[in-house]
Amino acid sequence: MKKFAVFSIGEQEFGIDIFKVIEILNPPRIFTIPDLPDFLSGVINLRGELIPLLDLRKRFNIQSRPDRERLIIVMVGGQKVGLHIDSVKDVIDFTEEEVTAPPGIFKGFKPEYLLGLGRKGERVIILLNTDSVLTAEEKIALKKTGKKMEPTVEKVSGKTSQKQ
Repeated sequence: MKKFAVFSIGEQEFGIDIFKVIEILNPPRIFTIPDLPDFLSGVINLRGELIPLLDLRKRFNIQSRPDRERLIIVMVGGQKVGLHIDSVKDVIDFTEEEVTAPPGIFKGFKPEYLLGLGRKGERVIILLNTDSVLTAEEKIALKKTGKKMEPTVEKVSGKTSQKQ
């Protein structure tokens, strides 16, 4: 059995391995940073740490519902990333029998984004592969963005670094 945090974007339900989830929160103030890659919508200051944000609605071409927005902070390629979602549903245990391989063609989704489809009763939940939600090029751009953001962290958090 494997546990997945289940959330919705539009009318569709998605699941992420619960061990990849760090935190779920109402979005605080979102900052824009110059030269931010197109796939990022901004950053948030989470207890002094700047977290880049990826809008899954744009990634998967799903109608936006900003009136219900939440953020789910996950690990992607060894880095914390915030994902825009509409709402958190629950945590579900899936057995191996309840998870099927992703179909070769699935509207709006590259196969590498998916771990599979989870079935619970009448529900079909798209299980995301968080390590593949970003391409290799996007992960490199994210690391570069992180380096650019370091001086901004000090301004936003009010902290100053002192080298000794």
